[in-house]
Formats: sequence, structure tokens, C-alpha cells
Amino acid sequence: MYHGIINIYKEAGYTSFDVVAKLRGILHQKKIGHTGTLDPDAEGVLPVCLGNGTKLVEDLTEKTKVYECVMKLGVETDTEDMSGSVLSSKPVTSSEGEIREACLSFIGDYDQIPPMYSAIKVNGRKLYELARNGEEIERKARAVRIIDLEVTGICIDEVTMTVTCSRGTYIRSLCRDIGRKLGCGGAMAHLLRTRSGEFSMDTSHKLSEVEAMSKAGNVDDIIIPIEHFYSKYPCAHVKSAAKKLIDNGNPLALSDVEEGDAFAEVHPDRIRVFNAEGRFAGVYSYDQIKGKFMPDKMFQAD
Repeated sequence: MYHGIINIYKEAGYTSFDVVAKLRGILHQKKIGHTGTLDPDAEGVLPVCLGNGTKLVEDLTEKTKVYECVMKLGVETDTEDMSGSVLSSKPVTSSEGEIREACLSFIGDYDQIPPMYSAIKVNGRKLYELARNGEEIERKARAVRIIDLEVTGICIDEVTMTVTCSRGTYIRSLCRDIGRKLGCGGAMAHLLRTRSGEFSMDTSHKLSEVEAMSKAGNVDDIIIPIEHFYSKYPCAHVKSAAKKLIDNGNPLALSDVEEGDAFAEVHPDRIRVFNAEGRFAGVYSYDQIKGKFMPDKMFQAD
């Protein structure tokens, strides 16, 4: 089984679930999870966790995202993008200056009502399932943050933007809200995710590339090890005598750990722990009261 993260470039026409399903077939393993849904028509960066790397899904999903977006003004649709049915159409009467001002006004925190066509669950059912049945329910606004927004082009009724935002932000809904502020409506025409946390497009791989590498037997070359995401913490190796402790995820005494770069400072708050064979086992924090390193998150391979 593979353990780690692959930075996938999701192509248009695939759902995020499709990507996971195809990777399960390519890599011949079931334990795979993605770190943030992209709409089927959207493209771009989709980090995928493998094996014990799936324990990182929640942490990686929380990371900041960057998108390049094209917004169509003068129209609203049921899906809030141009793939849906048109609900209303109005002329765009705002000047370029007014359009830029409206877009930039969303920088910062704002309460965003998510779209009906989304995977959010209400009373155990996904909103898009209700929407497909012709149902529309009231959705609670959720706090999101637009960290930065740059208008890179305006051509008649199409606006190109680069948006840096928090987890949970729907760019479709941002387009809807900008359009409503301008009084003409708006919908997303195109979406490209260029960055998710530290993952960017220039290090991403299409499914066809992963499949070719898997067949060639060198897919390990593009799997990022789990310990990479804890590289800011000093590392420590557990002594052979403490093998059972690390294998069972038990606390470690100072005497169980080999002295090394982890102890350049006295009792570092957090360390990356490797077993006697040099395999990454997990992350531990030092408990001053107990005088031991306590397990935070374990990544023992199956």
C-alpha cells in the first residue's frame, strides 16, 4: 500500500470522487481520500492522500486556496455557474470602476450562503440531491474569508479574477453575490484552482501521468512522504529497546529516544519520531508535567 500525498491536476469533466475512484484502480488500493471538492467543470490542484496519509485530509483541507475565475455578469442560474438553467437575465449597466469596486468590497470576512448544488449535508441529505429533486431549502450563511481578490480583466460582461480564500468558500456563490451587489446578477463561467496550501499547479500530475508511472513502476517518485508535512519539527529516533512503545503509539520517556537534532534545544515542544529502522512513526509533543513525549498523531504503516 502507498502512504503519502499525490498532487493531482483534476481535469474538467471529472468529479473529485471520480479522481479518487480512478486512483483506486490505478494504484490498486482502497484507502484514498481527497482534500477539497472541485466542481466537475472546474480544473486544477487536488491533493489526494494515500494510505495512512488519509489522516492528513482534515489538516490539508483547512489550507488556503487560490483560484483563477471568470465571472459572467447579467445572469443568475440555479447552479450559480454557467452549466445550470438560467433563472434571470438583466443588462449590465455598471462601469468598469463600479465592477472593480464591487469585487474588491468582498475582501475580508463575510457570511456566504452556500449554493443548493453543493455537497453540504442538511438532515443527512446532500443539498445537490435535494436540488435535483426540485427542492430548495433555506441554507444558513457560513463565515468565509476572502484573503485577497485581484480583478485581472474586464471585457464587457465577463470579469476575470484571482481569488485567495479560506476553506469552505464557494467561488460560484462569490460570483452570485458580486452580481447581486451590482444589481444584474452573476454566475461563474470558469474556475481553475492554482494552489491548495503548499500544493501548486507546477507540481501537479494528471491521472494519465499517474497511470503511466504506475505501469512503469516509478509512481513512488511523485508520492510526497507524510513526514514532509512535519518537517518544521526536529526529528528523533527511538531506541531499539523501545520498539514496542513506538509500535503501539505509547508515550516515550527521554531515555527511549536517541539524542540527535531534536535535542539541540532542551525538550522541544514537538518532534517527528522515527523507529529504530528509520521509518516515520508519528508526531509527539512533550508533556512537562509527565516528563514524557506524548503521541499527537501516529502514522504507523499497515
